[in-house]
Amino acid sequence: MHATFSATTASGRILRVIGLGPGDQACLTPMAYQALQEAQCIAGYSLYLDLLPPELLRTKKRISSGMRGEQARCQQAIDSALSGVPTALVCSGDPGVYALAGLVLELLEAEDNLDALDFSVVPGVPALCACAALLGAPLTHDFACISLSDLLTPWERIEQRLHAAGMADFVLVLYNPRSKGRPDHLARAMTILKKYRSAECPVGLVRKAYRQGQSSEIVTLADFDVEKVDMLSLIIVGNSQSYQAGRYMLTPRGYHLDVAKAKTP
Repeated sequence: MHATFSATTASGRILRVIGLGPGDQACLTPMAYQALQEAQCIAGYSLYLDLLPPELLRTKKRISSGMRGEQARCQQAIDSALSGVPTALVCSGDPGVYALAGLVLELLEAEDNLDALDFSVVPGVPALCACAALLGAPLTHDFACISLSDLLTPWERIEQRLHAAGMADFVLVLYNPRSKGRPDHLARAMTILKKYRSAECPVGLVRKAYRQGQSSEIVTLADFDVEKVDMLSLIIVGNSQSYQAGRYMLTPRGYHLDVAKAKTP
């Protein structure tokens, strides 16, 4: 296992792509913390670097950039590791869920450097799990994740996926739901989902999960207000069996049926 920086790697040509989790330091895994401790250079989006415990940044070289600088940031992290500096590239949530683990591998493959580095991915708590925990238990049956950002995926393809997930009765997790540059995509997505869900279907909205200013609420699909949503939000739309149990959102998997049978004389 190569999750942390091995002292036996004499060249120092080590790159770890590390998931920070949703933001709260308590959600940073021990494996991720150790890898960050051992790194000599930490690269990441400036907002994510601000989420790190200060002691992990002291004495470290930093590579920082803003939004939409993903490819340049990944390339700088690769170049740092190739130069012999053990490097960590950080992502929020999990590096393999709408994050940078895939882009790093694409760049390494394109440059024929897959074997030039000691590379590995350090998992983190993904946003959908953090948000689901705040809502209760909405993901205990099959679910699908769809990003509503059309920067890298044509909107026509996103619509196809919304129809397919709605028709298949998946619980649906919506990433990147609404931004200033595409304020209408979420409303269009909800119009599609209303073809396959009842007006009473529960919808969970979580904003800034496990960060300062966190909020969450559960409403019906009919009462859902897209104006409350921004890029710091994540939405979970229930399936045909999901319901609100008190202040929680619940998607039963079927265990209650076994319990009912056991109680039947």
